[in-house]
Amino acid sequence: MLKLGRRKGSANKGFTLIELMIVVAIIGILAAIALPKFGDLIRKSNEGATKGNLGAVRGALAVYYGENEGIYPVDTLASLTSGAKYIGSIPNSKAPPYHSAAATVRGDSSTADAGNWVYNNFNDASNWGSFQVNCTHTDTKATTWSSY
Repeated sequence: MLKLGRRKGSANKGFTLIELMIVVAIIGILAAIALPKFGDLIRKSNEGATKGNLGAVRGALAVYYGENEGIYPVDTLASLTSGAKYIGSIPNSKAPPYHSAAATVRGDSSTADAGNWVYNNFNDASNWGSFQVNCTHTDTKATTWSSY
């Protein structure tokens, strides 16, 4: 006669429903903690890229200024990228989450808070040759983008 049920010496294989529910709950808690941190890391990496790009363009401007005996470009930085002598191309400005990435350079800041680059190409201005991010929002350290 066949007996249904457990045989002596056989091991119980598998997980119970309670054990599976506990594992799923733990994974859910870890995901709820990790996802916002991941979003912050992405924002901080975009901010770091923008600050690095800002430094690269300012460095190219300094080399141009030195080679042209104290004269900054009077265009919107096309002279820096022509022939890739100073810089290959104008990099993106990323001011997340307020603006999308943009590599455009404006010669004036009449369109405030557009998220692009602003270069002062007027040789009669006191801040001639200044290059900055055209954004009035703040980064993760509460510093206004246009103050860099």
